[in-house]
Amino acid sequence: MLKVGLTGGIGAGKSEVSRLLVAHGAVLIDADRIAREVVAPGTPGLVAVVDAFGEEVLAADGGLDRPKLGSIVFADPQKLAVLNSVVHPLVGARSRALEDAAPEDAVVVHDVPLLAENGLAALYDLVIVVDARPETQLDRLVRLRGMTEEDARARMAAQASRDKRLAIADIVIDNDVPLETLERRVRDVWADLVRRARHPQEQRPKQRPE
Repeated sequence: MLKVGLTGGIGAGKSEVSRLLVAHGAVLIDADRIAREVVAPGTPGLVAVVDAFGEEVLAADGGLDRPKLGSIVFADPQKLAVLNSVVHPLVGARSRALEDAAPEDAVVVHDVPLLAENGLAALYDLVIVVDARPETQLDRLVRLRGMTEEDARARMAAQASRDKRLAIADIVIDNDVPLETLERRVRDVWADLVRRARHPQEQRPKQRPE
């Protein structure tokens, strides 16, 4: 099994890269998806979040009002740390269970938005960083996700710096490119991952696709 950590700043296109890797055969463990599951209605995780932030973070249907919670925590690093202390242990436990269930010869891709922030690089055989210029990230968040510029900048600022993410990368996928180019780059990266999975004794030097 080859354990890959996949990360990137918000709006960099990490989800598209993970989708392409799954299409090639990767086993995906999506930390964001798991984070939603562990705070679903009726879970101990949701109870803990409400205890920490109050019932104002609940939607009318009793589920978590994620936009409301986001507006609270992404503007306040201390509150964000509180949320992470509740959610991250639950996500970690579920991720480990899914990894244990994967085939022995799988390429397991852990899609982890806060990999750099939480110092998790050592947990993986290698780390892939999906990179884009901050201007590209901001444009995608405002134009494609409908965020206000203020909210988008706050969310970007709450994450690790671009330099910090690149410093932990074994492979960097530049996503300031058209989709066709991205697809070609991901195909090349996948071929490399398969090779590494078959030859685990090989060293894993830092690489940056051209």
